[in-house]
Amino acid sequence: MTTLASGTDTLTRDALTVLQPGFTGTTAPDWLLRRLGEGLASVGLFGRNIASPGQLAALTAQLRAERDDVLVAIDEEGGDVTRLEVRNGSSFPGNHALGAVDDVELTQQVAHELGRRLATCGVNLNWAPSADVNSDPRNPVIGVRSFGSDTGLAARHTAAYVTGLQSAGVAACTKHFPGHGDTAVDSHHALPRIDVSAEVLAERELAPFRAAIAAGTRAVMSAHILVPALDPDRPATLSRRILTGLLRDQLGYDGLIVTDGMEMRAIAGTYGIERGSVLAIAAGADAICVGGGLADDATVLRLRDALVSAVRAGELPEERLAEAADRVRALARWAGTAGHAAEDTHSTEIGLHAARRALTLTTAPGLGDPATFKPLTEPPYVAALTPVANIAVGDETPWGVAAELVHLLPGTVTGSFSAGDGQESEAGENAGRAALQAAGTRRIVAVVRDEHRHPWMASALDILLAARPDTVVVEMGVPQAAPRGALHIATHGAARVCGRAAAEVIAGAIGC
Repeated sequence: MTTLASGTDTLTRDALTVLQPGFTGTTAPDWLLRRLGEGLASVGLFGRNIASPGQLAALTAQLRAERDDVLVAIDEEGGDVTRLEVRNGSSFPGNHALGAVDDVELTQQVAHELGRRLATCGVNLNWAPSADVNSDPRNPVIGVRSFGSDTGLAARHTAAYVTGLQSAGVAACTKHFPGHGDTAVDSHHALPRIDVSAEVLAERELAPFRAAIAAGTRAVMSAHILVPALDPDRPATLSRRILTGLLRDQLGYDGLIVTDGMEMRAIAGTYGIERGSVLAIAAGADAICVGGGLADDATVLRLRDALVSAVRAGELPEERLAEAADRVRALARWAGTAGHAAEDTHSTEIGLHAARRALTLTTAPGLGDPATFKPLTEPPYVAALTPVANIAVGDETPWGVAAELVHLLPGTVTGSFSAGDGQESEAGENAGRAALQAAGTRRIVAVVRDEHRHPWMASALDILLAARPDTVVVEMGVPQAAPRGALHIATHGAARVCGRAAAEVIAGAIGC
């Protein structure tokens, strides 16, 4: 591959400075350390880079040995989207659970403790929180990552989260501007389109971002979505009207603007990552995130060279690139002075405490008060009705209640059922019958995730409940479907602590 000269001239350094690449492995590769020496100022971490807190701390120390002011970013929302605890599930409930409790002090405490753990490991930029108002219940990518569908609730908890995270010395990156909640398309796969008026956007989508800006969020992440009321031609990440005209000029935001992953199909499949990156910087973005799927030196060089070539060709003003690089360096300076978290004043069990408070217990109509539910004393059969995980969440993080019930009720047996390749209704019936057969005489605990979005899941529950009306149903997604079962537990998320909180109720081991 032919590349431009890799010297240390100002233009080349600025082009490297605005990139936030990822990499593979649990130690920094030689190419990454070399680019840090040439001007690269940020690195993005994902689950593939993390084995333990100690290993992560060693990795960030390795990066800082090469460049002491490097920004180390991570996609750690807590809840369903965790990188710090990708193999076991998060110690913190996600946004939807915090919104269900609706205690802004609790949200601030949870964000502070999560930030404290990140800071201890050397991470100083978190691509969180999600400020999206989940106004479309069919949303396949936001869902429980949102505080909820109420604008005011989302705004006050976004502000609390930003405040808590940054009080621990970790910069918040509020996302996905101007709001990814009103879409039924995942921008990892295609370009979503939001067709609402500018007035609705101002009152609904933008309110949490205004709250985040007022709370001092150090970064904002753009969304790969087309919003014709704001710009009929270009998605937000590539739109000067949205990033500069709206976010900068109208909302008065002067911090770092980060793009969502440029390798996502909404951009890569329509513009390509090189052209998309040039257009994003020209539109007003300051940092290019490109680490989720493309994580190698060749990608970094391609993007560096595309930016340098665009400046030399007169397609990208050199002053705009320099301004973007300056904002990256300014955030790095803030992170350096923010230092590590102050001495912790909150319980390290704050995540479990929050997950317990987030539980909603109901029963199907006519089945009495959930308070009369008698906890299980014998090990049950846990039927996990498992949907395909969205890319943001990933399918490597365990979820459910089985692991916790095995601990509380030894001998618990579990099985996982999915839609497979068949028709939705047929798949659901097959899953339901298979679960019944596998359960035998054991009490059934059926675990679902966004039942309202998966007809096969609803069909499977129909089969289970018709034959076994004493089935306990645990909804670990957005509880949009009507409650049913002898006990219906809505956890408002699938974090490990949410599973534990639900298991405690099922086994009558509250607070253990």
